[in-house]
Amino acid sequence: MNSMRILAIVPATFDTSPGQRFRLEQWEPILLQHGITITWSPFEDESLHAVMGRSGNTFTKISGILKGFSRRFADVRRAKDFDAIYIFREAALLGPAFFERILASTGVPMVFDFDDAVWVRYVSPAHGYLSYLKMPQKTDRIIRQCARVMAGNQYLADYADQINSHITIVPTTIDTDKYRLLDGMKKQNEVPVIGWSGSFSTVQHLDTLRNALQQLAKDVRFKLRVIGTSAYELPGVEVEALPWRATSEVEDLSGFDIGIMPLPDEDWTRGKCGLKALQYMALGIPTVCSPVGVNSEIIQDGVNGILAASDDEWVSKLKQLLADAGLRTRLGEAGKQAVIKKYSAKAIAPKVAAMFQSLIRSD
Repeated sequence: MNSMRILAIVPATFDTSPGQRFRLEQWEPILLQHGITITWSPFEDESLHAVMGRSGNTFTKISGILKGFSRRFADVRRAKDFDAIYIFREAALLGPAFFERILASTGVPMVFDFDDAVWVRYVSPAHGYLSYLKMPQKTDRIIRQCARVMAGNQYLADYADQINSHITIVPTTIDTDKYRLLDGMKKQNEVPVIGWSGSFSTVQHLDTLRNALQQLAKDVRFKLRVIGTSAYELPGVEVEALPWRATSEVEDLSGFDIGIMPLPDEDWTRGKCGLKALQYMALGIPTVCSPVGVNSEIIQDGVNGILAASDDEWVSKLKQLLADAGLRTRLGEAGKQAVIKKYSAKAIAPKVAAMFQSLIRSD
């Protein structure tokens, strides 16, 4: 077994970014078993991360960004101490592919990992004007300079393959030791709970379902639990809004009777890797998704979950699930088994280890 040292250049501090948490951070313990050690280098420090999703705090943001650039210059100086460089999405939150170009010139093989359509210009509600400085067009240059590319789904892989033929599809995964019910059983609430989990920047996707949920509430009683924002109002629907909390994430999700993942069909959303759906499914929660991007691969409609495209489909299929506890149990168990077999860290991380080790064999 080859031992390797990897410098992981990532956007955020440990355990704060969903993309990192459900990809390399989650795989690290298994990679270590394969002789691969990781040194983490986030662009954000804790103070910058705390304000990036909020308006104002301009001085703190500017100071934090400058510190992030300073860390990247330090990474360039130490790059040759490592066997490979892993870049998640981008080396710097803003600007062109400056650091990637310098790192490539060191001769240390680089691996680019992405789980979103990062080449598409997307103005995040959380980051505001800073989104205009991200320069998504740099994605092509980063992909071209890397020895390997890890793409979260086929849509992302198809894009990268136009530039670099060394592509490996690596889905976002779930730690099935962590994502399990404490007593092994999925309890049904007296008043069924339809749940959604996300963030301030993605709550706009839940908004696409407002009319359908209001129509559904006229015919059947349910509670809507929204995780990821401290307030959410939907007239005519009983809503419980909770902030996202790392310490109680599994417990908060476990209270869902049905998990939903609505998405508009757009260039940006087609690149999504189905994280919400996988989280629900791992906990045995029957899941309803828009048939957008990888969702149509994760979900076999009527087998391990449900796909719904129009408002009418959402209303009719949610109504069916709310009325049939047995159907919820069957779909939930099938979804859980699908995650264990195809989307668990245990199933995927060894393949990532083999990909990293191939860099040593090919050099």
